[in-house]
Amino acid sequence: MSGITLVNQVKASKFLSGILQPVANAFVNAAGYRKLGLRYDDVLREETDIIREAVNRLPDNEGYERVYRMKVAFQYSLSHTIATKETALKPEDDIRYLTPVIDEVAAEFAEREDFNNIKSYSK
Repeated sequence: MSGITLVNQVKASKFLSGILQPVANAFVNAAGYRKLGLRYDDVLREETDIIREAVNRLPDNEGYERVYRMKVAFQYSLSHTIATKETALKPEDDIRYLTPVIDEVAAEFAEREDFNNIKSYSK
């Protein structure tokens, strides 16, 4: 996933992280995916080729856990309830398991695109 990122600068600065961390926590709480037992990478849309390929490359156990979390979240949604404090996802358990794979696949897709667009010049 390309783009300009200031994550490292914000994490290195106590002032910026002190200001932005409460805003980020409020945003995550408002999103509500942890209340359904989902991780951040579970809510990424699988509509792009890159994310679809990254999901296919997940190890079997991680893929099964992803599907289980989604089924549980659908059940919570259908019953109009949320997870209890004990079963809701805690912030320390919300790890990025798919993002590194997405970065790898995006780099491969970009490399493939560059390779397909090579122009040859004859002397």
